[in-house]
Amino acid sequence: MLLGPADVRRLAESLGVRPTKKLGQNFVHDGNTVRKIVTAAGLGQDEVVLEVGPGLGSLTLALLPAARHVVVCEIDPVLAGQLPLTVAERAPALADRLTIHLGDALKARAEDLRTPDGALPTALVANLPYNVSVPVLLHLLEELPTLDKALVMVQQEVADRLAAGPGSKVYGIPSVKAAWYGDVRRAGPVGRQVFWPVPNVDSGLVSFARRPVPSTVDRKRVFAVVDAAFAQRRKTLRAALAGWAGGAVEAERLIRAAGIDPGIRGEQLTIADYIRIAEAR
Repeated sequence: MLLGPADVRRLAESLGVRPTKKLGQNFVHDGNTVRKIVTAAGLGQDEVVLEVGPGLGSLTLALLPAARHVVVCEIDPVLAGQLPLTVAERAPALADRLTIHLGDALKARAEDLRTPDGALPTALVANLPYNVSVPVLLHLLEELPTLDKALVMVQQEVADRLAAGPGSKVYGIPSVKAAWYGDVRRAGPVGRQVFWPVPNVDSGLVSFARRPVPSTVDRKRVFAVVDAAFAQRRKTLRAALAGWAGGAVEAERLIRAAGIDPGIRGEQLTIADYIRIAEAR
């Protein structure tokens, strides 16, 4: 049922598809890898899964038996047109579990991603396009509050950033913003040889578990503080937030009101710290 290396190459050749860096296309062709991903995702039979960038369908075919329905978002019209044919050929009994949205995941709205019976996705499982993986993940977490969990494959460097904690060298804007929505953890490495074409970067899995939004303050207000703090990463909070606050004196007042030392740097703060600063304004 699953696609192997020869199947992937044959399909791509028949469609005239040449994977492009612009779309971040690297097709997974290893059955063990997609089975590992589906198992690690911990899906229930009543789950509605969202997959972004299904490509030729390697992961899609592994997801269909594990969930009630799979909604895919594919930007390439050729690949989107082929996917139902591939599923009909390899898993005909599961073909009615598939819904395809042709479009850019960065622009997708909740209404675009419903199942035929109106349900919204509860889990995101995907090999995300590496060039836009963080923006896509953050957009979907905001657009779909129904997403309780996720397991995504991204560039290893991005996986490290998303899962990093305060004080880490790679802790930054993606780390803090992802933490607004829930808990992010590394879920293991992925070898280069499971892709075609073989990428020149290492890959990794990241797991996500949603928790209640940690504040009633508007998300955009909190994210504005985060953006300001990391825009001048080497500066102290007092200096970095001066523009945001309307001056260094006001920045220091707000930071102290939040119970934080204005002499430390943004990379030392948790999402809870940023929330308190936003609330103090």
